[in-house]
Amino acid sequence: MPKITHILFDCDNTLVLSEELAFEACADLANELLGKHGIEARYTGPKLLVDFVGQNFRGMIKALQERYSFTLGDDELEKYVKMEEDRVIAKLEEKAQPCVGASEELDKLAQSKKYGLAVVSSSALRRVKASIKKVGQDHYFPPDHIFSAATSLEKPTSKPDPAIYLHACKVLGKKPQECVAVEDSKSGTLSAVRAEIPVIGYVGSYEGEEMQAQMEKALKETGAKVVMSHWSQFEDCLSKIESE
Repeated sequence: MPKITHILFDCDNTLVLSEELAFEACADLANELLGKHGIEARYTGPKLLVDFVGQNFRGMIKALQERYSFTLGDDELEKYVKMEEDRVIAKLEEKAQPCVGASEELDKLAQSKKYGLAVVSSSALRRVKASIKKVGQDHYFPPDHIFSAATSLEKPTSKPDPAIYLHACKVLGKKPQECVAVEDSKSGTLSAVRAEIPVIGYVGSYEGEEMQAQMEKALKETGAKVVMSHWSQFEDCLSKIESE
């Protein structure tokens, strides 16, 4: 296996506890959109989180269109995407917190100078930058090493599409096998696996031991090489992948 030179981090609920806040903010917009199209179904933030964790708002709306058989014009979709982005960023700038132990591990990695560090997210670039800035993690990542499936690509997409990981590798000048991804969701894990990047799964942001155990199983079945429940386990997990 080639030497690992770069660590690629998902952002939401991997570095920053942001998913719950984000889905709270977008539930109202999703319900407004469903009502506008005569659909009675309604969502709470937690329900959206369960159904669409790891996807960005654009991907979620496309999935809702398929589920409830309605069509949204491109201009209307972009209007709602921008509205959701603004609302989510406002909430994140007010309340976002780092995942427990993530900042400490980033500091160790930065001090070691052994690996390049990058963020690879489905979320909009403005949202990702606002999240890591709010929790004091922004200085670990060069601005051109923050990648967004919603913003960085010519054609916006969402994980589990591997496009954003492949794009990140190209910009970084690295082969997928020279990188390791850290992901908390099935869609994110599948995105990295499809790009042929080994994955460390992270389940520490899920509530309760039962849910963490379920997600550990799910991430391993999706292709994660190893899974950690706390950031203090990261070094050991990385060593396991490097020893393969």
